[in-house]
Amino acid sequence: MGRTVRNLFVIGCVVFWLIPLYLLIVNALTPATEYTGKPAWTPQGFDIAENFRTAWSDAGIGDSFQSSLLYAVVCGAAAVLVAAMAAFAVVVLPIPRPAFWFWLIYSGTLFPLQMFLAPLFGLYADANLYDTRLGLMMVYVAWAVPFAFFLIRNQMTTMPPEITEAALIDGASMGRIFWRIHVPLMKAGLGAAFIFQFTAVWNDLLLGITLSRSPEVQPVMASLNALYNAYSSAGPPVILAGALIVSLPTLLVFLVFRGLFLRGVTASAR
Repeated sequence: MGRTVRNLFVIGCVVFWLIPLYLLIVNALTPATEYTGKPAWTPQGFDIAENFRTAWSDAGIGDSFQSSLLYAVVCGAAAVLVAAMAAFAVVVLPIPRPAFWFWLIYSGTLFPLQMFLAPLFGLYADANLYDTRLGLMMVYVAWAVPFAFFLIRNQMTTMPPEITEAALIDGASMGRIFWRIHVPLMKAGLGAAFIFQFTAVWNDLLLGITLSRSPEVQPVMASLNALYNAYSSAGPPVILAGALIVSLPTLLVFLVFRGLFLRGVTASAR
């Protein structure tokens, strides 16, 4: 009985998740000129190519898509690298008060992002970093480090200290131990952390609309928000086509690297 209830609950969750996705796809297929104003449950035509073209070129999603891809890949990788080094220092290196440094870094996930927006805006305006790709990349890396540090540090604590001790006896330096031993052994955890940060940076809207305004600098979620305001008269099919474009990268990342992601999350949860 318990197993049946659990299976029914899971099936219900899947159905509730698939219904909005189904409506998104069906209504994105509809020609913008034939949209009636009400969500369609069955295809009312097929003009998704034109809707994609309007969203990508005319509405400027294409430029922001490339910018967000740059932000998500580079900033996600940089954040994971910095977090891995910080985790190595806290767990392996003989630094004083490692618990203090852990909570200091991890505290970056405890405060709401909104409280940093006003100081960041003023700082970026004074430093001429407002509306620049470099400015957004710097804040994305800083924003992504704490949670990546939490995941990687949890996995690193499961590694036997005898590995490091044996390497030190053999004459290896700490840098060599990090790059040649810990990084290869933590590929799954590093991969899971990167997927999390890639998704977080890709889905960001708040920092994007606060620290940028140019279409070639803004992340894709900010452009999707602008698309809603600028093309609301063209009908929801164009906006929904833009939403489909925006959804594809994170979906592909999870589908391609789902095995690595599951192994990394499992290792970090031990």
